[in-house]
Amino acid sequence: MEFLKLLRSQWDRAAAAALTVGGLLALVLGWLGISGTTEPARQLPYIVSGAVGSIFALGCAATLWLSADLRDTWRKLQEVSSAIRSGLDVRDGSSASQPAHADPVVERRPVPSSATGPRR
Repeated sequence: MEFLKLLRSQWDRAAAAALTVGGLLALVLGWLGISGTTEPARQLPYIVSGAVGSIFALGCAATLWLSADLRDTWRKLQEVSSAIRSGLDVRDGSSASQPAHADPVVERRPVPSSATGPRR
């Protein structure tokens, strides 16, 4: 039951894994078909079905996996954004020491004389 729940929540990663296995299988089967013959006319169907199909499946798998990673990143950013808006410290969940509208104290340092203007 847990496996089905995980599969439902991570459908894009599961599809990426299935496409990766399918792409590698198509590549191996294409190689097995092409390795037995030396005639280019007989090799062409294996090249088209095996190599092109494998490249397409592996490209789709990579796209799905990256999409899942981006979705995880967006979810984490949303959590951080919500914590900042509510005034909570992200690390430990306690409320911040300063109110959200207060300006932080900025240390003022003197500007070096060489940075004040152009040299003459």
